Amino acid sequence: MTSRRGFVKAGALALFGIGLGGIPSFVLEAAASVQSRALFKRKKVLICIFQRGAMDGLMAVTPFNDPYLKAARPGLFMSAAKSGLTKPLIDLDGNYGLHPSMSAFEPLFRDKRLAIVHGMGSPNPTRSHFDAQDYMESGTPFRKGTASGWLNRAVGLLGHDAATPFQGVSLTSSLPRSFYGENAAVAISNIQDFNIQMRGNPMGANMAAKSFEDLYDQTSSNLLKETGKESFEAVNMLKKIDVKNYKPANNAVYPNSSLGNSLKQIAQLIKMDVGMEVAFAESGGWDTHVNQGTETGIFARNVNDLSESMVAFWTDMGTLQDDVTLMSMTEFGRTVHQNGTGGTDHGRASCNFILGNTVNGGLVHGKMDPLAKENLEDGRDLKVTTDFRSIFSEVADKHLSINNNNVIFPDWKGDIIGVMR
Repeated sequence: MTSRRGFVKAGALALFGIGLGGIPSFVLEAAASVQSRALFKRKKVLICIFQRGAMDGLMAVTPFNDPYLKAARPGLFMSAAKSGLTKPLIDLDGNYGLHPSMSAFEPLFRDKRLAIVHGMGSPNPTRSHFDAQDYMESGTPFRKGTASGWLNRAVGLLGHDAATPFQGVSLTSSLPRSFYGENAAVAISNIQDFNIQMRGNPMGANMAAKSFEDLYDQTSSNLLKETGKESFEAVNMLKKIDVKNYKPANNAVYPNSSLGNSLKQIAQLIKMDVGMEVAFAESGGWDTHVNQGTETGIFARNVNDLSESMVAFWTDMGTLQDDVTLMSMTEFGRTVHQNGTGGTDHGRASCNFILGNTVNGGLVHGKMDPLAKENLEDGRDLKVTTDFRSIFSEVADKHLSINNNNVIFPDWKGDIIGVMR
């Protein structure tokens, strides 16, 4: 007889493999026969947002008293001084200023719900977008061939009373590198269409779907009821979500953007109790080589979208805020000096944002030396003074109660920085 673990695992794999044709009819028929209810005990959820393209951390959170930065960016430097002619930076602590387009973050920073880590990045000095993203998502910055992603390994350490294919959910068109691995994870480009894709090629997807259908045909109705119920119910619930008419709580207003829509759907999944524990979303357009802008322009639009989307999600969570922590990440930062086309080139360190009720907020964590040339990496870049693994591991440990860094980040032996309480 097929074991419960074996059946659920096979079912989850099949759900991963459905992307091309939608949910097979036999799955929908089985799901429709089950009465919807809250499937899984509510758990804490970590939401990770990858800012692809490399965010200029020195513009997002500016050390505005640094004369070297001002000299290096004659067309991009922004001040915290109130002149009446331009929007000033939001003075956070007398040293760092938040970009004015991120004003939505200010109340949460003052309320100690938002923490910032500056000088964060990878110890690997690559300035290749592809490689840096791969290293950050695998969690092994000096091992190119790591098969799994750190978020997938985190999911595997959480322990599950009842398996669900929605333990790890990415609101993307394909599964991100962070979720590669053997533990349950799905990519859902839009829960209204419910297009689920599996990492790999169409051949593998078809084989997974076929194996599940074979298993279904061979399984008695009693075994299906006892072993596959959670997965089928989750599918049934997901198909019934009314995305278009969803009403966020507390009058939260999500930006009509890719990130805003992704976080809105993550909020819906959390409220549905489908067993989600880790969620992933993306924000693009951070590769600002040309016409970066200051208080307006490409960068200002991007940081506005990031902050407004995260704050809308936080507001929407309401009484569930204790259950969620959001963390942003980006593969590297930008050069200290602006380039000849009004932008910045690939650099090293950047900053990230962590939002939650157990965050050690109201602080800009990390170390940054004066931006004189002798203090810069290769004479041009903000040094990485905080390894991204020290941040990610602390957030995962404290929020998800994992406490197994040897598995999540196998090559890392560093210390945490106190970004969580």
